Amino acid sequence: MLALRLARRAHPVVQVRRLLVTAASGGTGFLLLCALGHALSHPHAPAGSALRLVWCAAPAAATVYFAVTVARTDPGTRPRPGLSAIGLGPGRLMAVSAVTTALSTTLGSLLALLFFLHLRGDLTGMPFDGAAADVLAAGQPLPLPAALTLLSLVPVVASVTTALVLRPKDTRSPRPAGLRTRFTAYDTFDIRRRAASPAGATRYEGEEPPAEEPQVPAVAPAPRPAPGGLPWGIAVLAVGLAVEAYAGQSDPGSGLTLPGGFADSPAGVLAGWLLTALGLILAGPGLTHLCGRLLEAVEPGALRLLAGRILQAEARRIGRPLGVVCAVASGAYAMVSLSSGARPTVGPLTLLGALVVAGCTVLTLATAAVEARRAHADTTAVLLRLGAPSTLPRRAALLRAGALLAVFGPLTWTVAELAALPMAA
Repeated sequence: MLALRLARRAHPVVQVRRLLVTAASGGTGFLLLCALGHALSHPHAPAGSALRLVWCAAPAAATVYFAVTVARTDPGTRPRPGLSAIGLGPGRLMAVSAVTTALSTTLGSLLALLFFLHLRGDLTGMPFDGAAADVLAAGQPLPLPAALTLLSLVPVVASVTTALVLRPKDTRSPRPAGLRTRFTAYDTFDIRRRAASPAGATRYEGEEPPAEEPQVPAVAPAPRPAPGGLPWGIAVLAVGLAVEAYAGQSDPGSGLTLPGGFADSPAGVLAGWLLTALGLILAGPGLTHLCGRLLEAVEPGALRLLAGRILQAEARRIGRPLGVVCAVASGAYAMVSLSSGARPTVGPLTLLGALVVAGCTVLTLATAAVEARRAHADTTAVLLRLGAPSTLPRRAALLRAGALLAVFGPLTWTVAELAALPMAA
């Protein structure tokens, strides 16, 4: 009930995010049910049905990633002072976030089931003159336990992942072993005569307090160490491209039928592209931090210093979604470049899967960017109080976007071209 009340009283923007999670979960659930329908219609071709089910892993992963990002940036379930006194500590708020995520994704799965049953003709008759009867196995009874099992995958994985990501962390510093506090009569008497100054020094009664030094607000965030995934990401990216190049020279007769009609494609090409995507995801935070370092290099001014420090501070928050977007964009570019030749047309289910994956990745990046902007709202307020131009934060944001585009754009295009060469052969 608490999760329902918080969900009902949330901001409209938060409600829109949750509805988008529901839509993504519905699209993924419909793809899973279509894979089940293909298995029912083609009982003598289990390999093709298994391949369709494996291809649903990409939309499912994108949906879970987007759902976790929405739950992490939900202001309604963020720990705040005073909530622990009424029983809403970090653990309780984590449970509320997991339940809210489960509700959003379960609603999408139920909508997918209703739409699937409608297309099968189980509710109001066969629509579209029975055009989808073969794919949905309209003439056969639907095994309800199997359908519910497939539909429960995304809600269960999303809620469990949300609970793991938002689990309370103990930030208290451990007490050194062997440390003992001794109180003697002299210490007790001395403590009564002391008064701690703001600077932490000892002051006795009768002494004048030292003059306080003026506090200068820190405008730019302090530089942070670079994430450690850049070398691993580059290594995995190189291995993936090498696997794709090697698999492109193998016998095409032992390949798989990829979505969109890419028949007889070597299975190693798929494995190589997955490694390439993983390398881009691992290298995303490190490349984002590198962009920030490049912006503040060579005697930076206030604009470049502010943009570079914010990029370094938010490298882990927006770097990984950027890597996911680059992986999806490189794969989409490779598919489009190959489909321009004598290739079959892309089916509706492939378009739905591509829409779910692309939409979830872009929305995840946008959500992370908005959260990063809110995290540095205090810096923007300090700049305006110090008399900085009102356009300085906007110019810094444009500079950060340009730097990221200048680094990730050519990288995505290069990876896409190299990934398309083995499949074109």
